[in-house]
Amino acid sequence: MSGHLRHLTVFVNRGESVPLLPVNNAGLEFEPLHGINPAFRMHPVKKKKVKKPTQKGSKAASVEKISVEQLLKQLESETFSIDDQPYGSLFNIYNNEFLSQSVERGLIDTSNLSIAGDGTPFVTSARERRHRVCDCADNGISDCECHRYFSQPDCDIGWDSSRDCFYHGYDLYMIVAANSESDLPIFPLLNPASKHDSHGFLETYFRMKSFLPHFHVSKWLLDSAHDAMAYYTYCRRNHIKPFIDLNEKRGIKEKYKDDFTIGKDGIPICKAGLKMNHDGTEISKARVKFRCPLASRKYGCSCQTPCSDSKYGRTVHLAMKDNPRLINFPPRNSEKWKLEYNARTSVERSNKREKIDFKLESGRHRSTKMWYCRLYHILMLQHLDAWDLPFESTLRKLILEVA
Repeated sequence: MSGHLRHLTVFVNRGESVPLLPVNNAGLEFEPLHGINPAFRMHPVKKKKVKKPTQKGSKAASVEKISVEQLLKQLESETFSIDDQPYGSLFNIYNNEFLSQSVERGLIDTSNLSIAGDGTPFVTSARERRHRVCDCADNGISDCECHRYFSQPDCDIGWDSSRDCFYHGYDLYMIVAANSESDLPIFPLLNPASKHDSHGFLETYFRMKSFLPHFHVSKWLLDSAHDAMAYYTYCRRNHIKPFIDLNEKRGIKEKYKDDFTIGKDGIPICKAGLKMNHDGTEISKARVKFRCPLASRKYGCSCQTPCSDSKYGRTVHLAMKDNPRLINFPPRNSEKWKLEYNARTSVERSNKREKIDFKLESGRHRSTKMWYCRLYHILMLQHLDAWDLPFESTLRKLILEVA
């Protein structure tokens, strides 16, 4: 039996008799966990912060007290220590014995990493676990606002858009290697259920960046919940390519150079109301060129009200510096952009494996450390599965299906 599997077996065997024992890196010596300060569990009666969306199947609006831009600036200047995290010992085992092994086997390319991120509802209980510590009930006061004792103080109430209901628990934010064949997870974070994905990604990403500094991220693949200008400006500063779906609720059709409008997919619309054709990219000038969709070099423009006398038709250059949110390299309507963005579903498949295949929510724990223990064991199993499965490229699969 190999060394990393033997150590895992020892850890699991000891875990059957002890609720949770963190392991240090020196020699797998077990140390008891310190108890949580009871004052940390004392809170006022929590009120439901998240509101039910008006449209069925849509996500709840953000209830965060600070903007994405403010949070990003705060996290950029903050340093995180793995020893201060409730999952510190588990992460060290996972990183040294599993994640690094997947990197060595060539399953994850740390020099050019494309990451996909998404949050998923994580139900821990049917209701809030709390009880009174005052004597108001004995005095006939049933609706007092005294502090309650919460067994899971870092959980709250969120909205599950897929089940169309409120739930109590966490928002599990997962970052996955989108360019790995096995949809391998890299780093998870448990946030309160009311945490919006636009904030959850930043909280998770900057921790991952601190704990895994040798991972060079080159692409972000995110859904429309992350469509905020602060994301795009950060990517420009740090040479990261953002592949983020546009959120129409945050404004899309904007005037550009007085007489053109940028459509919902980031493509300019001419005066006749037609999408203009992509006609090249100038990387050195960070701009994309579009031309009239009705113009021909041979026959000229067939539009009844042409906006240019040239046979080539009117051209428009979209400069990324003008609006990095709407103007992307490559353009959102291109096949290259769609091919890259399609890999974002890797995080959804990874979340499905954790929640359904490995029954993440079936635990009966009342501690964040115990939930992290269950979660990290599942991540370890995902990596073990990837090592044992025979590698078969996507192209080979397609050829075999056709044959």
